[in-house]
Amino acid sequence: MRADRLLSLLMLLQIRGRLPAHELAKRLEVSERTIYRDIEALSAAGVPVYTESGPGGGCVLAEGYRTNLTGLTEAEVRTLFMSGASGLLADLELGQALEAALLKLLAALPSAHRQDAERSRQRIYLDVVGWHPPEEAGPYLHTLQEAVWHDRQLLLTYRKANGEIIERVVDPLGLVAKAGIWYLVGAMKGEMRVLRISRVQAATITEEPCQRPEGFDLAIYWAEWSSQFRASWPQYPVTVRVAPEFVPILPQVLGEGIHTLLQQADPPDAAGWITLTLTFETFEGARTSMLGFGTNVEVLEPQELREGVAEFAARIVAFYAERAQRVAFKC
Repeated sequence: MRADRLLSLLMLLQIRGRLPAHELAKRLEVSERTIYRDIEALSAAGVPVYTESGPGGGCVLAEGYRTNLTGLTEAEVRTLFMSGASGLLADLELGQALEAALLKLLAALPSAHRQDAERSRQRIYLDVVGWHPPEEAGPYLHTLQEAVWHDRQLLLTYRKANGEIIERVVDPLGLVAKAGIWYLVGAMKGEMRVLRISRVQAATITEEPCQRPEGFDLAIYWAEWSSQFRASWPQYPVTVRVAPEFVPILPQVLGEGIHTLLQQADPPDAAGWITLTLTFETFEGARTSMLGFGTNVEVLEPQELREGVAEFAARIVAFYAERAQRVAFKC
């Protein structure tokens, strides 16, 4: 609805003061021409909003103007009160602040919306942590948060993935929680870095101001970095035959994504076995999985993995045979 869009446009400008028309169009999912028409409509309604051309221009809301339009739709209320974010905010020592803010918001809502809020809390819960125990962020998360918030450089002692300990000055730009794991996005000597906070060995906030790149957007950077990071993962493809009785168990051990591979697979052979190509990160990871599958899965390719599984399985048999002989001899 146009009224909702006009209100959203006004709220965006009230928060930011000035935004390019193309960014407003992207956020509101309309064309730039529509944004300019909406600006004219708001101006005609008495809202002090206008456009400026040239570098640094855009759509501008007069400084000091505020609207008291705070109406929330039912869907917006449900979204605000969905449970689940408190765990991550607790890591930042903001869990109580969230509860206090929601309590104040709840008190300010009309009675009909209060009921919507309570229904949302009781019917939808967002669990953002994986099944495995969450990784501890370590004792320096609060220090990093303070540096990010106050735009101060950090002196970090950091343990790299290979175990090497380094000391660096970092411009901290933002914190990101990914599946319960905290990361620091920052710059070292002008180069962007993503650091796992659990590996921080020491952190000291300096008096030097943080050098923040012009136009830096944390969410956009994280999305781009995540995509590049996933694309850089090593891939070790393995062609296997899977026994018919093991096919229903595959989603439990390889994840629900295996359903797509099963749907794309060729028909079973005469014995009911199906052929799949699975992807692992390393030879060792693939070998471990294949050994765990036992005789339910046969490796077809690569040959090195087929031989590696057979050799390792023989070592296991020999190991336990030796132990069995020792026990029998003692008896």
